[in-house]
Amino acid sequence: MEDPGTPDESLARTRRGGAVSLLRRNREFRVLWSARAVSVLGDSLGLVALLVYLEAETGAAFAVALLLVAGDSVPGLFGPVAGYIGDRFGLRRVMVAAELIQGLLVLAIAATLPSLPVLLALVVVRGIGSTVFIAASRSAVPRLVDDQDLESANAAMGVGTYGLEAIGPLIAAGLFAVTGIRGVLGFDVATFAVSAAILARLPALAAAHRVELGPKDTTPTRWHRDVMTGLAVLWSIPTVRAAAAGFVGVVAFSGVDDVALVFLARDELGGTGTDAAILYAGVGIGLLAGYLLLARVGARWSALALLIFGFVVSSAGNLVTGLAWSIAAALLLQCIRGIGIAALDVGVNSHLQRVVPAGILGQAFGTLYGAVGVAAGLSYGLGGALLGATDARTTFIVAGAGGLVVSLACAVALNRSTGARRRQ
Repeated sequence: MEDPGTPDESLARTRRGGAVSLLRRNREFRVLWSARAVSVLGDSLGLVALLVYLEAETGAAFAVALLLVAGDSVPGLFGPVAGYIGDRFGLRRVMVAAELIQGLLVLAIAATLPSLPVLLALVVVRGIGSTVFIAASRSAVPRLVDDQDLESANAAMGVGTYGLEAIGPLIAAGLFAVTGIRGVLGFDVATFAVSAAILARLPALAAAHRVELGPKDTTPTRWHRDVMTGLAVLWSIPTVRAAAAGFVGVVAFSGVDDVALVFLARDELGGTGTDAAILYAGVGIGLLAGYLLLARVGARWSALALLIFGFVVSSAGNLVTGLAWSIAAALLLQCIRGIGIAALDVGVNSHLQRVVPAGILGQAFGTLYGAVGVAAGLSYGLGGALLGATDARTTFIVAGAGGLVVSLACAVALNRSTGARRRQ
């Protein structure tokens, strides 16, 4: 692992420049960034289209909630296997195939507009394809950029992801007026095809998968044994173990804000539906601002420093949101929370890309973000129960305080792990 405190490293990172410089000078990374941005734009359009369709067809909030769980939480259960696919079969091939398969699934949805059970099944399979693609794209970053550029590269990926997610619903609204749901979904299909075509310009990025069975054991392994061995290797890396546990724990507490924010705006702060919508935009604004800032200066911070900073700020943002005295104050606090989320995302991605063996890096990302998706789903359920038993202010304060406790425990564990590593 890198020594985050060495002046030479900080100077070297500073001299490399920010994300704009990286995109300008590194054609291969620019290709990956462009493909990921196009794909994310399509995802945001497709999600809005399906949410609007279900609300219009069923009028049931439960159906909308099932769609979100099917698209986010259920695919997370397949994270270790989804990440393993990229490690085993080569990143470019896997990313192109994942995009084409997702495009075909969305095309099937657009053509048939199926019943809710069939729609949810197709959304789950598409979500698994998305998990495969995201794990492979994150694994490709350290294959395309130098080590000292990882923070800037991950910040740039964040800008391309959340910047286009923010404008996706606006584009969807315009398309709805002209084409209807099938037209919006058709546009989503087109983005998958464009992304696959862009990805085809990458180098092969051959499979890096290796499973260590010991010097004398040459018995062939089956895929599930490979997956279990990869998980064991990941668990054996102390900083990865601590960072992953912290990330999942913080999300398990903080995900509740998606449920509680509207009640805080309407009940405790006396706002309107428009005010609630503005508050939901706060995290997105903070995310984009955080990624833009880190794209310029992120290389001056160590990955673990960004990680801890992100844990603390995102958790504290929820806690103080529960104490907000006005809509404007809550909006500002949620923007600050978004900056923290951007920092922890860049920090955890950069750290994993440095310390995890290349042969199981995709599995690391698939497992981590799969677990985060499951934790978010758990947070929605438990947070809703807490909200029902108390109120929005209490829910935010409990979520923020719990996240800060997890952040402190993670910081202590990481400090011990890095200290022990330096003494070796």
